[in-house]
Amino acid sequence: MADEKKKEKKKIDYSRAWAEAKILVWNYRWRLLIGLALMLVSRAAGFVLPYSTKFLVDNVFGQKQYGMLKWIALVVGISTLVTAVTSFALSQVLGVAAQRAITEMRKRVQSHIERLPTSYFDSTQTGQLISRIMRDAEGIRNLVGTGLGQIIGGLLSALVSMVVLFYLNWQITIMTLVVLASFGGVLSYAFGKLRPLFRDRGEIEAQVTGRLNEGLGGIRIVKAYTAEKREELSFARGAHRLFRNIAKAMTGVSATGAFANVIIGAIAIVMIYFGGNAVILNLQDSTRGMSSGDFAMYIAFTVFMVMPIVDLANIGTQITEAFAGLDRISEVFAMKTETDEDAKRAHLPRIEGTISFEDVEFEYEENVPVLKGISFNAPAGATTALVGSSGCGKSTILSLVLNFIQPVKGKISIDGKDLQSVKLQDYRRHLGVVLQDNFLFDGTILDNIRFSNPHANFDEIKEVCRVANADEFIEKFPEAYNTIVGERGVKLSGGQKQRIAIARALLANPRILILDEATSSLDSESEALIQEGLRRLRAGRTTFVIAHRLSTIRSADQILVVEAGEILERGTHDELIALDGRYKQLYDKQYRFEQNLFVNPGEDFTEKAQTMSQTKL
Repeated sequence: MADEKKKEKKKIDYSRAWAEAKILVWNYRWRLLIGLALMLVSRAAGFVLPYSTKFLVDNVFGQKQYGMLKWIALVVGISTLVTAVTSFALSQVLGVAAQRAITEMRKRVQSHIERLPTSYFDSTQTGQLISRIMRDAEGIRNLVGTGLGQIIGGLLSALVSMVVLFYLNWQITIMTLVVLASFGGVLSYAFGKLRPLFRDRGEIEAQVTGRLNEGLGGIRIVKAYTAEKREELSFARGAHRLFRNIAKAMTGVSATGAFANVIIGAIAIVMIYFGGNAVILNLQDSTRGMSSGDFAMYIAFTVFMVMPIVDLANIGTQITEAFAGLDRISEVFAMKTETDEDAKRAHLPRIEGTISFEDVEFEYEENVPVLKGISFNAPAGATTALVGSSGCGKSTILSLVLNFIQPVKGKISIDGKDLQSVKLQDYRRHLGVVLQDNFLFDGTILDNIRFSNPHANFDEIKEVCRVANADEFIEKFPEAYNTIVGERGVKLSGGQKQRIAIARALLANPRILILDEATSSLDSESEALIQEGLRRLRAGRTTFVIAHRLSTIRSADQILVVEAGEILERGTHDELIALDGRYKQLYDKQYRFEQNLFVNPGEDFTEKAQTMSQTKL
C-alpha cells in the first residue's frame, strides 16, 4: 500500500518529458513545417467567411448591391474548398508523421528494454513493460500530429481575430478578453489537478495489465486450484482503481467543458448588450458605434477567436496525456543498459573457458547475503557440479557465471580477465544454456532450436536433435520440425521441451555450458539415451551443472557442496564420499538410489528398492 501511495503522488517530470518532446519535434521538423504551411493556407481561407459577412450585410442588404451576392458566394465557395483540401492534406501529412513517430518510439523503447539488466526484469511485471512499449508511446501523436497543429493553428487564428476585433471595437474586445482570462485561470488550475491523474492512469493500467498477464499465463495453476474467483477479484480491484482514476479525470474534464459553456454564454451576453448598443448608436449617428455589417463581422471573428481557446481544454488534455506517457518512457531511457556498460569494456574475441571466483559475495536485498566469500576455479574444458539443499545459492552462482547479476564484492574472471572488464555481448556469445524453466517461443520446433544459431543449416539442426534424443518424437509429428509448439511450448510435454532446449544449447556450440537441472523433466529411459550425448557435448567445454541425478554428478571433474551461501566441501565424487561429510549425507538421502536404478524425482522408494541399493553399494 505504501508503494501504491508513493506512485499516486508521483508527479510528471516535465524536464525529461520536454527533452523527449524536443527530440520528436526536431526529428519530424520537415513534415511539421509542411503541415504548418498547409495550416496557414487553411486558416487564411477560413477567414474569408467571417470577413464576407460585412459585405453581405452592409453592401448587399444595406446598399442593395445585389450583383455582389454571386461573387461573395463564389469566393466563400472557393475558400471553403481550399479549406477542405488543405485540412485533408494536413491530416494526412501530420497523421502519417504521428503514426511513424509512434512506431519509431515503440521500437526505441522495446530495444532499450531488451538491453536492460536481468535484475530489472526480475522486479518488473511483463504486462507493465508491454504497457510502456505500446500504450505510453500512443500519446505522442498529439505532439507531432494534429494536436500540435490544432494548438498552433488555433492560437494563430485567435491572434489574427483579436487584431481584427480591436480594429472594429476595442472596448468590447477588452471586455471579451477579461472573460477569457478568467477561463484561462480555471483551465490552468484544472490541468494542474488532471496531470497527476493522467500519469497515474498509465501506471495503473500497466499494473492491471501485468496482473492480467500473470493470471492468463498461469491459467493451468489457476484452474488446478480453483482460483478463478480469486483472480476475478484481483482483476476487479485493479479495474476499479482504474475506473476511479478515469472517473476523477472525466469529472475534471467535464467541469472544464461546462465552465467553457459558461464563458461562451458570458461572451454572448457581452456581445448582445454592448454590441447591440453600438449598432443602435450607429443607427442614430452613422459616425459613431458599429454598422450592422461590422457587428456581423465582429460576431464571426469573435467565434474565430473564442472557439480555438475553448478547444484548448480538450487539446490540452491530450497534450498532458502525451507528456505523462513521455515521462514514463523517459524513466526507461534513463536506465543504463548492458550495451551502455559494454561501450567502455574490452573486446573478447575468443576464450579458453577458465572461470574463477575470488571471494565473491552477493545479496538480492541489502544486508541479506546469499553468497559469502565464494572462491573456486573451473578450468577450461572441465565440468563443475554444484550440489546442496534448495536455496543454498547454487542457481545464484550460475546467474553470476552468466553475468545476469554482478557480485557486490569479490571478482569473477574469464581466462584471467575480470568479467566486468570485458564486453558482455562478446562473452555471452560463448555461452550455451539449459535452465530449469525451459522457455520456448510460440513458433515451430525448427525456429526454437535455431534461435541460438540463426545461420545453422537443417543438417546441423537434425544432428543436435539426434544427440539430444529429440528427433525420435519430433519426426513422429505430422509436421515434424515445422510443428507449432504453442505459447511457452504448451503443446509439448515437459520432457520434450527439455530436449528441445538441450538441442538449442548444442547448436550454439558454446565454450561454456550451463546445465541447470537439464535432465530434470526426462524419464529414466530418455535420460539414459541422452547421457552419452551430454557427455560428448561437455567434452572440451567448461561446464557447470546443477542436478539431482547421480548419473550427471558423478562424472564431474569437481563437485562443490554449497550450503547457506558457502562452499563446505569440494572434490571429486570419490573424494567427497571418502570425506564422509555433507556430500555423503546428500548422497545417502537422494543420489544413492540412482547408482544402479533410475528413479524419477518424486517417485516413492519401496523397501525393495532401498534393499537393492544398499546391497549393490
